[in-house]
Amino acid sequence: MTQLILLRHGVTDWNLTGRYQGQADPPLNAEGRRQAEALANQLAGLRLEAIYSSDLRRAYDTAQTVAARLRLAVTVEPRLREVNQGAWEGMVHADILAQYPQEWAARERDPLHSRPPGGESVVEVATRVWAAAADIAREHPAGLVLVVSHGLALACLLVKAWALPLAEARLHIPENATPIPIVWSAQPT
Repeated sequence: MTQLILLRHGVTDWNLTGRYQGQADPPLNAEGRRQAEALANQLAGLRLEAIYSSDLRRAYDTAQTVAARLRLAVTVEPRLREVNQGAWEGMVHADILAQYPQEWAARERDPLHSRPPGGESVVEVATRVWAAAADIAREHPAGLVLVVSHGLALACLLVKAWALPLAEARLHIPENATPIPIVWSAQPT
């Protein structure tokens, strides 16, 4: 079994204003950069075998800050991207409710399979991040690996590792810049 340390990127201005980031690419803000530096210090004593990151800049920059301190390379894994929020990216919740009431109602009725206009579902996110984690585990059997990603993407990994229903994923979105250790099997999902 591989030990993964799951890490949500440092904060962005969009996190602070409640904007749906999805696969949009806002950078870390000053606080997010400070968080990344603090994480580099916090994780410096670990014997990490590898660091994997989403290709989105807020995750990659967080991973790169840690990697520089630990003298490791970052392996970019696009399957670790956040959920594609489609037309909702850059919007705040109130505007989504006002402009997309039927689509929001569909999400309430079927949170696993519904998707924002032009976006993806929770099931689709889970399928790709579970496959990415299995590939990482195959590459690093019995290793300790840092995985830097995003809220819902990491929540999908957490519920699988904790044997919880995927329908609970949105209840387990980790805080920014908070490492969470799990164990992951290389077995197919």
